[in-house]
Amino acid sequence: MSASYISRWLQRQNSAVFAAYAIFAAFGTYFCMYAYRKPFSVATYEGLTFGHIDYKIWLIVAQVAGYTLSKFTGIKVISELSSGSRSILLLLLIGMAQAALLLFAVVPVPYNIVFLFLNGMPLGMIWGIVFSYLEGRRFSEILGAGLSASFIVASGAVKTAGKMVMNQWGVSEFWMPFVTGLVFMAPMVLFTLLLNQIPPPTEQDEELRTKRQPMNRAERRQFFGQFAPGFVVLVFFYILLTAFRDFRDNFAAELWNALGYGSAPYIFTASEVPIAIAVLLILGATMFIRSNFGALLTYHLLILGGALLVGGSTWLYQTNHLNPALWMVLTGLGLYIGYVPFGCVFFDRLIAAFRYSGNSGFMIYVADAFGYLGSVAVLLYKNFGQAGLSWLNFFISAAYVLAAAGVVTILASGLFFIARYRQLAQNP
Repeated sequence: MSASYISRWLQRQNSAVFAAYAIFAAFGTYFCMYAYRKPFSVATYEGLTFGHIDYKIWLIVAQVAGYTLSKFTGIKVISELSSGSRSILLLLLIGMAQAALLLFAVVPVPYNIVFLFLNGMPLGMIWGIVFSYLEGRRFSEILGAGLSASFIVASGAVKTAGKMVMNQWGVSEFWMPFVTGLVFMAPMVLFTLLLNQIPPPTEQDEELRTKRQPMNRAERRQFFGQFAPGFVVLVFFYILLTAFRDFRDNFAAELWNALGYGSAPYIFTASEVPIAIAVLLILGATMFIRSNFGALLTYHLLILGGALLVGGSTWLYQTNHLNPALWMVLTGLGLYIGYVPFGCVFFDRLIAAFRYSGNSGFMIYVADAFGYLGSVAVLLYKNFGQAGLSWLNFFISAAYVLAAAGVVTILASGLFFIARYRQLAQNP
């Protein structure tokens, strides 16, 4: 079937078929992207240091720094992205990331650290490209939740794949990321081609969620001026969410080792699947909220609840009321209930609630850029400010900080948007 035929076929299908296809294509594309980003983190690189700093810390900081730079670049690139060049750009970025992994394997330690930075640089824009196919539709919640489930599951799955590549194929820690990327290359191309068949939003979608279009620099400044107070406090909390998520993700091997599950490679996947299913069901259900502003407030409550779940489950674990595995699942669930809406549906509904002409890519990438900048800062703080604190104890302390900050920031944001909505209703 030709590309144009598939696109026309999708336009004739009912909402359920269309959503299933879009979720399948988007989920698969972003799932495969993780094969170029996360497998290296399952290796421990034990005994390697550079400048008296753990070698793995260097690798994580280097990749996250490249990813962060990509997010800042994406504020302009993604917000101005035209539909015609999306799939080509996506595959080009993946190719650049895989080439960097090859050089990481070939170049000796510690000079290969720079190639993790170059690996992270192209990958930060993949999310914005993929979500641009899904936003602005009357059921973007279920599409966004389906896409978000990909990175919850994929992070654990590609770590499992990387572990198997080392254990069963005898591949070294340095070649493992490149080999894992090769395994996922053909599926990556296939899913990207399927994604590119998704037709643009219909007139009904534009009526219910406003028309989505590129935003130039002046339009981005105007938007920020309208919503700055609420946006700033949201971004601050998102920085903490991103840092917590990245720490949990990058040091999953160390955390599970400390909890007594180090010999079970399946744990990386098994612990994340129920989280992905729960988040998909919870966020997907919000598509039935017809009021865009009502949905926006609902997301505030969900994010607040997620923060409280992280703090509450940590307290229960510390008081011996939860076993370690269930605690890790619950902290992950609370984390992702708060984290996932920022990457898709929260800003999508914000635009629709205030009938603002633009796209959510701008807000997503501003939040992501500062979020990953915060992630780098936390890693440096852990290494230089809390070097004597174990990975597990640092994670526990971070959980309490996240919960407390969530209560303050989300309540402040909710009050701001309620006041702004009433103000605009009285003075349209």
